[in-house]
Amino acid sequence: MTFEKMRAVSLGLQPLSRLDSPREIVRQFTPNWFAATMGTGILSIALAQTQFRAVGEALWLLNIGLFALFSVLYAARWVFFFDGARRIFGHSVVSMFFGCIPMGLATIINGLLIYRGAVGVAEALWWIDVAMAAACGIAIPYMMFTRQNHSIDQMTAVWLLPMVAAEVAAVTGGLLAPHVENGLTVIWVSYILWALSVPIAMSVLVVLVLRLVLHKLPHASMAASAWLALGPIGTGALGLMTLGEAAPDIFAANGLSAYAGAAKGIGLIGGMIMWGYGLWWFAIATLITARYAREGLPFNLGWWGYTFPIGVFAVATLKLASLLPIAAIGVIGLGLVALLAAIWLVVATRTLRGAWRGDLFVAPCLKED
Repeated sequence: MTFEKMRAVSLGLQPLSRLDSPREIVRQFTPNWFAATMGTGILSIALAQTQFRAVGEALWLLNIGLFALFSVLYAARWVFFFDGARRIFGHSVVSMFFGCIPMGLATIINGLLIYRGAVGVAEALWWIDVAMAAACGIAIPYMMFTRQNHSIDQMTAVWLLPMVAAEVAAVTGGLLAPHVENGLTVIWVSYILWALSVPIAMSVLVVLVLRLVLHKLPHASMAASAWLALGPIGTGALGLMTLGEAAPDIFAANGLSAYAGAAKGIGLIGGMIMWGYGLWWFAIATLITARYAREGLPFNLGWWGYTFPIGVFAVATLKLASLLPIAAIGVIGLGLVALLAAIWLVVATRTLRGAWRGDLFVAPCLKED
């Protein structure tokens, strides 16, 4: 082994060896890290519906710790490195990851309902999540229209991240509504959130297909973005089914019985249709990933993009299995959960290794420094 290789190995064993100083963790910290809370959170939610509920609860607790840590680090960046932090608004890729913050929080809120039954805390956090999700879904596209530089040939499914946050909050609203006094208001807001997100995301997917046809696949560093298209589809299906299950009783209790059946029917039928659409994207993303794998896949934080889309599609599949007496759907759902767990283990391990060395703390919006 040459001296250079020995030195590289030794550096890899030293914490933060790739950083000039530990303060670079804060200076280089970006919202991309919150994708790890999304992936960890959705796995905890999926496991809650299997015999590994205890493991899911442990992951949920871990996720709370991760979200708190990341929130402190990102807030510190704005306090101590304000000029660098504000550059994110002009960056055409990193700014998209603002949507990861409310989506990561939503998985924690879901866990509060699933594992603790803490309705009061969940409701308070949900309204905060609603505000952040709506802000991301409107403000980031506005900046795309007015101050950022974009082109079709450089487009990826990362565009979806700020837009999907609202429908994730809608799913949480569907879980929360049956347990609160203002359930009708929560249902109403949740349907609005779904509408703020899903139609916009579907329009982006149309453009994305055109981009892939005309300009082929993006660089291997963006390989995981192939799966992001599955996110709004799976979440959209889950949102329709969750709201369709919660709305009838709430409508009936508020003198709206005439619409109860419609809400339930739209939830099931709409959920089935979107789930079927998700199968197409799942197949396409699998083929694209296999092609990238032959050429080599460089690891980066974008790998967390494999987890949440598969996770929400898995949870949507299990929800569909609970509504339709078709055993095969449940089998598919459990298979997707197993796939998600395997991918999470790989990505989490490599993230820990990269964080230890420090080479994952890179803010592209500072690259000119």
